[in-house]
Amino acid sequence: MMQATLEKGAYTASDMAETLIGSEIIKLAGEVNEQIKKGIKIFNLTIGDYDPAIFPIPDSLKNEIIKAYQDGYTNYPVANGQPELRSAVAGYINKLQKLQYSSNEILISGGARPLIYALYKTVVNPGEKVVFPIPSWNNNHYCHLAKAEAVAVETQPNNNFMPLASELKSHLSSAALVALCSPLNPTGTVFSSAQLMEICELILQENKRREGKKPLYLMYDQIYMALTFGKTKHVDPVSLLPEMRPYTIYIDGLSKAFSATGLRVGWAFGPAGIIDKMKSILSHVGAWSPKAEQVATAHFLTQEKEVDVFLSHYKAEVEKRLSAFYDGFLKMKKDGLPVNAIDPQAAIYLTVQFDILNKVTPDGKRINNSNDITSFLINYATVALVPFSAFGAETTSNWFRLSIGTARMEDIEQMFISLRKALALLGD
Repeated sequence: MMQATLEKGAYTASDMAETLIGSEIIKLAGEVNEQIKKGIKIFNLTIGDYDPAIFPIPDSLKNEIIKAYQDGYTNYPVANGQPELRSAVAGYINKLQKLQYSSNEILISGGARPLIYALYKTVVNPGEKVVFPIPSWNNNHYCHLAKAEAVAVETQPNNNFMPLASELKSHLSSAALVALCSPLNPTGTVFSSAQLMEICELILQENKRREGKKPLYLMYDQIYMALTFGKTKHVDPVSLLPEMRPYTIYIDGLSKAFSATGLRVGWAFGPAGIIDKMKSILSHVGAWSPKAEQVATAHFLTQEKEVDVFLSHYKAEVEKRLSAFYDGFLKMKKDGLPVNAIDPQAAIYLTVQFDILNKVTPDGKRINNSNDITSFLINYATVALVPFSAFGAETTSNWFRLSIGTARMEDIEQMFISLRKALALLGD
């Protein structure tokens, strides 16, 4: 009897681990990849990553990485990041945003994810509230990891799925953290100056009310900051209102701006006291960015001409694909098909809609939710997209994220042919 009890207990994890949900996006991408391995041609537009054959990292960055390894930078890095990299990041954000942060206000880590985790653990006590919009990327999971109470605020398509101050206002008085992202994953849309200003003013008012008590902090994820298109401009809290500086922690990094997702070089910057506590947490986790990549990135970011040349070409290739997909969906809509799309502003994503709930598939199944739409698109159109339900939206949402990171221009026309044929098969 004792042995049986021990064996059963050996397979029981903590409550947090037992109830943690894995990444819905990675799960979907894995299922799609299994189909592709079987020889099925699928237009896989799911995961927010890049095909290096289409979007390689900058040559100068690659050469710097090779040199760094040849020079023997293979031991532990400095806990908060190599000094030369923190200095280079300070120069980079000063150039792009006119923000002045010192090296001790900057923290380097193995991509943005450890920084977000460390921030949650630094400013949120178990049971405290974190306010974030939906759809948004992974805030629900970070709340679970931090044992925080998730306050998910649903946003609207007529506002490009960006949260408004009026939607957040009633939740701020009891919150520890507001988590925002712009450009937004999954939508590829951004805050206007007026929208962000109103939210920041609410946070400042709340912190004035709390004077002498634990403040309300703002996490501002700007990992797609460099990828804005047309007349779209990136805006941020401290540039709009310098009074936000004591309460704002930025999340950023190399991965999206330079198609370098696998290099794992991320940075956070904000109040030195918060950054220092985040460093302490990550020093125990050991979530450092590899030293060679740090040294290489430091050298690369100071090569302003190479950075500008790369971004100019890279952004043009991203925008070309986003525009091709957007134009294709608008043409389908004009032709009377049940689709829609939001004009892309930034990042590598297009927000698209399939208004086919309650339609009947060729095998007689009624489409009841976003998972049904996803399955229909994969099985009949061989197109894989991520439903907004994977980002916290209701399962009845018919909005989807389309990622262009692996899209070849020559495949786009064929994808729309496949979509049109599939939609024609639906019945009432």
